[in-house]
Amino acid sequence: MVSRRYYRSLRSCTGWRRFLLLVPVLVVLPHLSSLVDYSSSTRAKNEAPSTRNKKLDHLVLVPAAGVGFPDRLHCQGTKALNKTHTTNSHVSGAAGNGVSFVTVFTVYNNNTSLGDLKSSNMVSVVGNVTYSKPERSMAVLNAFAYFILVSMPKSSVVILTDPASQLSIQASNVMVEPIPGDYSRANLMLQRIRSYITFLEMKLEKNDGVINHYIFTDSDIAVVDNIETIFDKHPNFHIALTFRNNKDQPLNSGFIAVRGTREGILRAKVILEQVLKAYKTKYMKASRMLGDQLALVWVVKSHPSFDAKRFTKPQAFTQEIAGASVLFLPCALYNWTPPEGAGQFHGMPLDVKIVHFKGSRKRLMLEAWNFHKSTSNIPDMLCLVLGSGRTKYDF
Repeated sequence: MVSRRYYRSLRSCTGWRRFLLLVPVLVVLPHLSSLVDYSSSTRAKNEAPSTRNKKLDHLVLVPAAGVGFPDRLHCQGTKALNKTHTTNSHVSGAAGNGVSFVTVFTVYNNNTSLGDLKSSNMVSVVGNVTYSKPERSMAVLNAFAYFILVSMPKSSVVILTDPASQLSIQASNVMVEPIPGDYSRANLMLQRIRSYITFLEMKLEKNDGVINHYIFTDSDIAVVDNIETIFDKHPNFHIALTFRNNKDQPLNSGFIAVRGTREGILRAKVILEQVLKAYKTKYMKASRMLGDQLALVWVVKSHPSFDAKRFTKPQAFTQEIAGASVLFLPCALYNWTPPEGAGQFHGMPLDVKIVHFKGSRKRLMLEAWNFHKSTSNIPDMLCLVLGSGRTKYDF
């Protein structure tokens, strides 16, 4: 006969066996959970860049940066809440002298048929207008000229281009100046410096006694306020550059101002010749994109007395380099870029003069011009730019 004690011990052993069987599950389960979490996290990280890097064919408006900074543009949607551009854009500065904006531009013609264009990704629609690649490049160029016409109506635009180019210019303030050279995509930045030098040589040869200042820029900028006043405010510089607090690329070659006196043109030409030499000897591998900027930085920093720490503060300063008086202007005002609006610049300064639609933000430039055409309101247009500029677009 089996005793009760035996049954109690049997039940006790059975309970322990069940517990021992559960031990591996209890040990493995947290690791399985971690693996699931890791897998989900990894998948999210892999998916995030593709979503983040997707280039859009429509504007994305988000809350504008700069809230809490009294010297920054404040917006509610596309409505500016504080005053911008206290200077009168139509008051002529530069002691009555003229100002010309000079840019290098060429069109790479596409022989694809219209039917093939419509069935591919080679067309863009902005507003209710459909553009091919060459057409949208021309639209950006025309917007560049129109913005200058609005903000500085007495100034002119000079386009340096390949003699073979056929440019369809709509703005009335534009003159085309053909300059022979190699305008291929791979060589365009190098050719740009050469074309600048040739243009200055032409002005020296003309020598008619008329003082006209020159501002060499990229064609994807919008001049949103009068900037000819820099020639009065800083009367002694020969050439002006724009800088930012960026260790690797502190200078942006998309803005170079040259005083139109004979000495100013000569000194600027010497600087650009040194940039060209540094470009050809040191930075040809970067010729398609950044070669000119890298060469410009090298020329500036190679001067023994230059202090690069001055780039860390957004305040204008002057330095003599290679016999020229070089004025350094902060990008935050004279070369402001939308992607940096919520970054180091903390929004858009109220007195910004130039907006640079670099990279994949040419669509935003056309949208901004269309907005201005419908509103004739620069501050509200700047709110559109500030709220939409963090996104990369399809061109």
